[in-house]
Amino acid sequence: MPELPEVETTCRGIAPHIEGQIIKQVIIRQPKLRWPVPETLSQTLTGLSIQSVSRRAKYLLFSTTSGTVLLHLGMSGSLRIMSTDQTVGKHDHIDFIFNDGTILRFNDPRRFGAVLWTTEPAAEHQLLKNLGPEPLLPDFNGELLYSLSRNRTIAVKSFIMDSHIVVGVGNIYANEALFMAGIQPTRQAGKVSLARYQKLAECIRVVLQQAIQQGGTTLRDFVNEVGKPGYFQQQLKVYGRAGLPCVGCNQPLTEIRIANRSTVFCPNCQR
Repeated sequence: MPELPEVETTCRGIAPHIEGQIIKQVIIRQPKLRWPVPETLSQTLTGLSIQSVSRRAKYLLFSTTSGTVLLHLGMSGSLRIMSTDQTVGKHDHIDFIFNDGTILRFNDPRRFGAVLWTTEPAAEHQLLKNLGPEPLLPDFNGELLYSLSRNRTIAVKSFIMDSHIVVGVGNIYANEALFMAGIQPTRQAGKVSLARYQKLAECIRVVLQQAIQQGGTTLRDFVNEVGKPGYFQQQLKVYGRAGLPCVGCNQPLTEIRIANRSTVFCPNCQR
């Protein structure tokens, strides 16, 4: 599933191609995604200009003078910049065609993605309004994690993966950040000290920034706006390395399940 770094990579990749462009046509080949594509979307968007492309959590936001397109990549979705002579594939569900001939194509084999429209402020949309802070912005820090974790008995890994606490810390990056911070993922969230949360917040930021610089992590489906994979997988220290030597102490890494998610850690380095 594309996580925050993959979505941010997509956002940065497509923005220069479509910001300031006028939508000439929207072709909807498959409206049955996670939620139905609005029936009037093509008519609504035709003639509008894309003022900005941004990201909130794992949603891409295409802002216009009349409203905002909310797009989610789902489990296997991708957005690619195409030319008019490129063949339409089986899972190419939506094309945004611009006046200069640029095509932004939404491909989603599993159809868990979404393309929605709102005329209200995007921040007030029901899918966004209750989300936690962005981990790469200043309002996310260890003090926040510490204050929200008091008396919480859930595993710290589940705690930082809760989008109401902080957005975008998916399974891969939670594993990596906890390893970098030296915190065992099973530790109760309410029993982690302020100092350790301060370190964990910084590690979350570092891991996500590193992943963005590498274009995301490709495990199954993710490709960027030109169809290339991300390369952060080559830098993973624990995720996907169960049984292999820890890069810190050379002891075998352990794999368990937390909230039905694969969790890999070093019992020696993480306490």
